[in-house]
Amino acid sequence: MQIKKVFNNNIALVLNAQGKESIIMGKGIAFQKRQGDRVDESVIEKTFVLKNHDDVTTLSAVYHNLPSEQIDVVLAIIRHAEESLHQTFQSNLYITLADHIHFALERTKQGIVVKNPLSWEVKKFYPAEYQIGKWALNIIKEQLNLLLNEDEAASIALHLVNAEKDGHLLEKTVQITKLVQNIIDIVRFHYGIELNDSTISYNRFLTHIQYFAQRVVTGVVQGTNDSFLFEQVQVNYPQAFACTEKIKRYVAQKHHFGMGRDEQVYLTIHVQKLMNEH
Repeated sequence: MQIKKVFNNNIALVLNAQGKESIIMGKGIAFQKRQGDRVDESVIEKTFVLKNHDDVTTLSAVYHNLPSEQIDVVLAIIRHAEESLHQTFQSNLYITLADHIHFALERTKQGIVVKNPLSWEVKKFYPAEYQIGKWALNIIKEQLNLLLNEDEAASIALHLVNAEKDGHLLEKTVQITKLVQNIIDIVRFHYGIELNDSTISYNRFLTHIQYFAQRVVTGVVQGTNDSFLFEQVQVNYPQAFACTEKIKRYVAQKHHFGMGRDEQVYLTIHVQKLMNEH
């Protein structure tokens, strides 16, 4: 194999024996290597034959500036997951998981905690993947000296579930993506504004509705229907509450999902914070 492009010490784009572009991964595999050099194939941990240029661009964007110690952790987590689950993961997991872990580390450094409201469901329905998520938190602590929030174990587990080789979650992923966009549009049209997607409140709102959309698509109803909090947000945040009423009607009509009071309370608070920052 001949190197075509070095992303960092652990990842390179190469031309294989058939002249096709491939991504190779392995600890130190491209250390002090340049274009045209040959690689030691005995240290290759993973090889991906790329179908199109977009795959190269995406991998490059994620890994180009990623510290080598973070890459080592991502490779170790996926290797452990494949061994534990007797599963082979494709290149997409190497992109999504690396991206998720990188930003989880950045959020932790900034003191930002993102809760995963699906943690209980992940523990119950995907116990093997959840245990790998917990293992991942330990190796991140050991190798990177950062303690991530326990909910990140569930988030990592969901990445594994979504990346399973049979792709049975693809349809649901598409539904979730469309639902998230539709909820954002409802908020935009309700207030007649363009949302600023660079704010912390927007990112927290987006994270919340992503998990809410997962619950809608999977039919998981959460909450204890706290009447006091429901009445408080209804009185204190009437515009935001009216906005969530539209979202509630939308998911009921289009997805046959009944939004619980607790869910509406949290969603109203997120919308209100979004508008305060706007």
